[in-house]
Amino acid sequence: MTVAVEKLQKWLDAREDEHLEFKEAKTNFHFETLVKYCVALANEGGGKMILGVTDKLPRTVVGSQAFPNLERTKAGLIERLRLRVDVEEMQHPDGRILVFQVPSRPIGMPIQYEGAYWMRGGQDLVPMTPDVLQRIFAEAGPDFSAEICTLACLDDLDPTAIEDLRRLWQRRSPDQDIATRPMERLLADAELIVDGRITYAALILLGKREALGRHLAQGEVIFEYRSNEAPGPAADRHEFRQGFLPVLDEIWRLVNLRNDLQHFQQRFFVWDVPTFSERVVREAVLNAVSHRDYRHSGSVFVRQYPRRIEIVSPGGFPPGITPENVLRQQNPRNRRIAEVLGKCGLVERAGQGFDLIFRECIRQSKPLPDFSHTNAHFVWLTLHGEIQDPEFLRFLEEIGQERMATFSTDDFLVVELVHRSVWGADREEPLHESPQKTHRSCPAAGSDQQGQCAGEVYTPRSPRHAAPVVGAATANDGVSRGTGMPSVIK
Repeated sequence: MTVAVEKLQKWLDAREDEHLEFKEAKTNFHFETLVKYCVALANEGGGKMILGVTDKLPRTVVGSQAFPNLERTKAGLIERLRLRVDVEEMQHPDGRILVFQVPSRPIGMPIQYEGAYWMRGGQDLVPMTPDVLQRIFAEAGPDFSAEICTLACLDDLDPTAIEDLRRLWQRRSPDQDIATRPMERLLADAELIVDGRITYAALILLGKREALGRHLAQGEVIFEYRSNEAPGPAADRHEFRQGFLPVLDEIWRLVNLRNDLQHFQQRFFVWDVPTFSERVVREAVLNAVSHRDYRHSGSVFVRQYPRRIEIVSPGGFPPGITPENVLRQQNPRNRRIAEVLGKCGLVERAGQGFDLIFRECIRQSKPLPDFSHTNAHFVWLTLHGEIQDPEFLRFLEEIGQERMATFSTDDFLVVELVHRSVWGADREEPLHESPQKTHRSCPAAGSDQQGQCAGEVYTPRSPRHAAPVVGAATANDGVSRGTGMPSVIK
């Protein structure tokens, strides 16, 4: 493993946090202190400990003589942590640098050393607090939604919601006898009851209001409409403490009451684009209900504003999921709920639906999904409804719906990157080019040239809302070398 000089400079310019630590260690560094820092980094999800650099910004390389026998140091770390810590020695012009690459702890297993589970607290190391430990231990627990609610009974389930389950499942699998199955067999086949006992998934999806109030009061969805940013009561508020299956349609109905159409016309092209896409809103709400932490006492909130929707679900991302890899990694927190929603044709069992959300946002020239307010306790998804660039809508119209239907999510993300480069979407003011000039600027708009257009080669910049698809735009992934354009749209 070789650390590039450019990468080192990025680390030097970054702020210290729970994943990055600097120490001068000019002459020596106590091994036991190194172990504690590595434990803290592992407990926080992994990171780097860099010796031979000042810890205050602006940082400088001072060199370190600590740990001359790196193999012995690595063996000692493995013995104490039971984790493999990689160490790289860099010979910088200003002195020797040691980079300790610490992996994350195993899921559900915090690492203890000298009687404490260490984590970073400001500039110091402190023992983990009980709530942090509880959250880590819960990671490796069984699927909560598949557990039995011992005090619940069949009478706690809403017959109307059960019929919704039957109808949706039959529509999804018309060749099965779902329409005629007895109720208890239907629920057992969906694994919502086990040996006649009610699972939490059954309560969450099909429960009556009174049953949820008794057994799982946090299993509710709260909708609010706010016409502005002023604090205080919402202009409209609905609390859905009942089985979720009948609620999804009602939430969309409430959103659609105030779903303004944005009208655009450029020459012969006319669009009326809804501020909020039904597919995107439904998928985001389904994702929140499927993957929230039901051990957390909070509720799912859907907050609608005139030009954005915020969907806040308790529990943070599941282990291993981050805003950067949400398109690539799946770790369903409530697998039983996800499986039932999959049987109903509402979600894909293998994914989280964010690929659909990203594709639709790009198709409608809206900002990518925003997770900037997400933390360890809540996933906070903001869907912005404002059309960013009507010219880009015209460009997609020229590509054609039939051709776009063949696009993968990676294709759409590459188109978005190229759009930001060619149309200047990263600038303070959008570029308003003539249709003829735009047509010449991009092969997808109709040019016969392959790889270049009007003698120019375009290299996309990173988008303002970084898309989690690093490395997707390569020649081997359906992108034309030199242009960055997906080959499928040529």
